[in-house]
Amino acid sequence: MVWSRIGRLLLTYRLGFLSGLLILTIFMGYEASHVEMSYEFARALPNDNPKFLAYQAFRKKFGEDGNLLVIGIREPDLFRAKVFNAYLELNEELVKVPGVREVLSVPFAVNLVKKDSSHMIAPRLFGNAPLTQEAIDSGRTVFYMLPFYRGLLYNPDSSSYLIAVHIDRDVLNSAKRIATVEAITREGDRFGREQGIEMHYSGLPMIRTNLATKEAKEMKWFLFSSIMLSAIFLLIFFRSLGSMVLSLAVVLIGVVWSLGTMHLLSYKITLISVLIPPLIVVIGIPNCIYFLNKYHTSYLEQGDKRQALLNMIGRMGIVTLFCNLTAAIGFGVFALTSSAILGEFGLVAGINILLLFLISFILIPGVLSFLPAPKPRHTRYLQNRWLSGILEKVEQVTLSHRRIVYGVTLSVLILAGFGLRRIRSEAFIVDDLPQTDPIYADLHFFEQNFKGVMPLEILVDSKRKRGLSGAAALPTFEKIDKLCAYIAAQPQMAKPLSVVEGLKFLRQAYYRGDSSEYALPNGFDLVFLAPYLTNRPSEKGSQSEVTKLLSSFIDSNRQEARISVNIADVGTRALPSILDEVQKKSDSLFDSSKYRIVITGSSVTFLTASDFIISGLKQSIVWAFLLIACCMLYLFRSWRILACSLIPNMIPLILTAGVMGWVGVPLKPSTVLVFSIALGIAVDITIRFLVNYKQASRDQLGDTRELVVLTIHSTGISIIYTSLVLIAGFVIFCFSDFGGTKALGWLTSFTLVMATVTNLFFLPSLLLSLYKKSGSAPKGSKST
Repeated sequence: MVWSRIGRLLLTYRLGFLSGLLILTIFMGYEASHVEMSYEFARALPNDNPKFLAYQAFRKKFGEDGNLLVIGIREPDLFRAKVFNAYLELNEELVKVPGVREVLSVPFAVNLVKKDSSHMIAPRLFGNAPLTQEAIDSGRTVFYMLPFYRGLLYNPDSSSYLIAVHIDRDVLNSAKRIATVEAITREGDRFGREQGIEMHYSGLPMIRTNLATKEAKEMKWFLFSSIMLSAIFLLIFFRSLGSMVLSLAVVLIGVVWSLGTMHLLSYKITLISVLIPPLIVVIGIPNCIYFLNKYHTSYLEQGDKRQALLNMIGRMGIVTLFCNLTAAIGFGVFALTSSAILGEFGLVAGINILLLFLISFILIPGVLSFLPAPKPRHTRYLQNRWLSGILEKVEQVTLSHRRIVYGVTLSVLILAGFGLRRIRSEAFIVDDLPQTDPIYADLHFFEQNFKGVMPLEILVDSKRKRGLSGAAALPTFEKIDKLCAYIAAQPQMAKPLSVVEGLKFLRQAYYRGDSSEYALPNGFDLVFLAPYLTNRPSEKGSQSEVTKLLSSFIDSNRQEARISVNIADVGTRALPSILDEVQKKSDSLFDSSKYRIVITGSSVTFLTASDFIISGLKQSIVWAFLLIACCMLYLFRSWRILACSLIPNMIPLILTAGVMGWVGVPLKPSTVLVFSIALGIAVDITIRFLVNYKQASRDQLGDTRELVVLTIHSTGISIIYTSLVLIAGFVIFCFSDFGGTKALGWLTSFTLVMATVTNLFFLPSLLLSLYKKSGSAPKGSKST
């Protein structure tokens, strides 16, 4: 037998294999020490996706749209000298923070003032601290006469004020972002404590940084907790410190190798791949349990340690290989998607689950060969009366009450079917956070007072160079103004910023600051405003403010105009309809033969990425089923056994989907992930049961009833033990503060519970029904 020969080779050259494993682990540990955290926005879309291309084209022309961190307060007495001077000092300190490019706020607000017939200057309304109350009052009077800032920096109805902090793009995409965000919040909190004002922080830099930091901290805790929980279970099961340490060594080496693989492949740790280390622990422990269980069983039967090790390798080698292979397929199919972030996760997880087999296959027999033979207390769990009683009940039900098994299964599937009809797909940028989290509460503050902070961009392409210059552009600006007015009237969308607002501000300045003149210039006005728009700088800074204000919303060719909007985190379900309405309004205003309208920005890419990930994960489940089916067919060479292997694993997935529908858990990237993970792990139970059944049919004659009973009792204990470890490992995720991680934990645990039940009750019943007429089990197996 091939696996028996491999076993003898492994034991004969055990020192060489163990030394090689140690050298590889040291190398992987070195590589793992250099792996870094990714701080870029989730790269879920493929490079050729139209939405991705449109967004990249926008960023190339106008720069980053998701680099704005906002600080909000609600303070009716802001313009009182003591408070305002402290507020001004806060803004001055924010400018000094490394990584901060620009700060826009009330104390830094500027006013356009006509200097002469062709130049405007942009002095600050408020000088440097400390300011007298008279100076503050004077500046406040002018500030409130500038409609440009209304809804942008303040909400007069709620006395709310906003500071917009622009962070450098390179800082945002590096580990420096943490220090920058912490420095900003530290200065804000200091001001809040001294003045007794509640501070609110939001914006994509704040949200992404906090999510990444919290996820990283949580995963470290989950990794530690899963290791400790596994250690406790192993110690309870085997009553052996050596078995516990050996098993933990297997999974810890697996964790090191997984991190090393990331660095070797030039990947960084993302918010999805950060799940891999704790998953390696949870998936690796069953390998150890099955190996040790077979070792202990064989030792009790034969009383010879070496022969027990050979039997363990010969019997469990092929089983563990195919179990890890199917689990690797469950994860690895993500690499078939076009999403970079999913592809990296699938490739690293798939490779390292297969490497887990290599690690356990070398380490466990090699170390056990040096350890003393098992003592009676180490094998006492095999005679566990409580578990034996459960297995006797399983035997009784499957042999005598198969109709009840089928009836109950059909009933719960029908109930799950109704739940499936209720399931919906929806994701929010911060929906994984509890509503009590400060990030969630602060986002609600900005949505309540400023209608949101999520960036949305609308590009108006005139389809010709310099199509947005001169008097000929006025009709286009009028259309943009109407579109902006429509957007501002929407309850989920803030006041848009565009070249139109800049022109209004310029017109008001030309008419000496009269707020009633804050309107789009007409043809007559443009004659007088033209010098201010086309002048050459006569002195340092004389042109910069006007030109900067306008050029940030029109590209260098004066062909495309940008409309920047902040929108509420309405979710992937509501956002498409909102964008459709904006598109319809745009189409009614702009002739498609003369204009091209593109809606893009981080909000659009998030929506598209979420839908793309969900679609990719759905496809991955199909691929996983097909590839696992091929593996099972190759392993068992029987269509009936193939049916027995797949049907019991489809049932738990259907039940999980039904539960999601009934309890209102939406389909989103974190919850769809459950199905592929659970499928890859749950199939392990089926493989181990069926391989033991086939091996029993090869070793001894007997009808199907006798073989099923023998398999239940020989495999049932290890199935229950490993299921308990797996379930407990995923239950840890239920203690997460993130809704997605919490859902991943309890949904996967539920799926595994259902998989254990179906494999202990439904699978034996199915075997008995399919082989009822033949009277005996099929002969032969690829496992031999």
